[in-house]
Amino acid sequence: MTMTPRKKIIIDTDPGQDDAVAILLALASPELEVLGVTTVAGNVPLALTSRNALMVCELAGRRDIPVYAGADRPLLKTLVTAEFVHGKTGLDGPTLPEPTMALAKGHAVDFLIDTLMREDSGSVILCPLGPLTNIALALAREPRVAARIERIVLMGGGGFEGGNITPAAEFNIYVDPHAADLVFRSGVAITMAPLDVTHQALTTRARVAAIRALGTSLGEAVAQWLEFFERFDEQKYGQEGGPLHDPCVIAWLLRPELFTGRDCHVAIETASPLTQGMTVIDWWGVTGQAANAHVLGGLDADGFYALITERLARFG
Repeated sequence: MTMTPRKKIIIDTDPGQDDAVAILLALASPELEVLGVTTVAGNVPLALTSRNALMVCELAGRRDIPVYAGADRPLLKTLVTAEFVHGKTGLDGPTLPEPTMALAKGHAVDFLIDTLMREDSGSVILCPLGPLTNIALALAREPRVAARIERIVLMGGGGFEGGNITPAAEFNIYVDPHAADLVFRSGVAITMAPLDVTHQALTTRARVAAIRALGTSLGEAVAQWLEFFERFDEQKYGQEGGPLHDPCVIAWLLRPELFTGRDCHVAIETASPLTQGMTVIDWWGVTGQAANAHVLGGLDADGFYALITERLARFG
């Protein structure tokens, strides 16, 4: 039996409870080789997103994963954060020990460029879970990397669901719309998990209970993260549970059959004060512009949570 080669990925992230679950899902999956984690300011400022990424790697027992701190602010805008969702640390919920791992030396953007130039062309997938600042900086600083990226699989934007930080804009894109604009114009193959799909990934009581029933300290931490995180969304959307956005990126790499979607042209609004950060998704093909992204639209939520629970069980 021939083994399928592992997909090489770099996770660019601003943890965030849902980011933490995405990182754990990737680290639990033998199909994926996590080359490193890069951090960006987003849900909370950079010092905290970096601390949280280290904390998650330690929780997973993966002190071998290099974590590089990246951009501490968007390209042009003032940083907007989301402590009102994620708590003051970004990972409020369980009480976990402060990380003893150190950040890797050097800047995340240098790590991205060096890795993409070193690895075989077309062999590395970038997985941005937060604002796209680091990715845009890498593409701008070393234009040759664009042709070497296999694909960018990102969580961000909204189509029919609109926005979650303004009526028009999803948080990750709103924080740095200029970076998103650069990425979507880069010519790199993109898979986009917008709110349209992540809002189907709801943490019901039964799904959280299944994770808690793993009976591990890691499973308990994840259950507490989800319970903290969902309180805000339950109030906001008036439904049971909150959407587990970022693990959709990793789940699509592992089990694309859980998702439906279509190839569309996506443009980013950068100027309008009313709709800045809006992802204008040409779902119906009315512009005649060539598709630049595979936009996910449907999700088998039970299959998604079964995958997460099965993988988290592997941490023992």
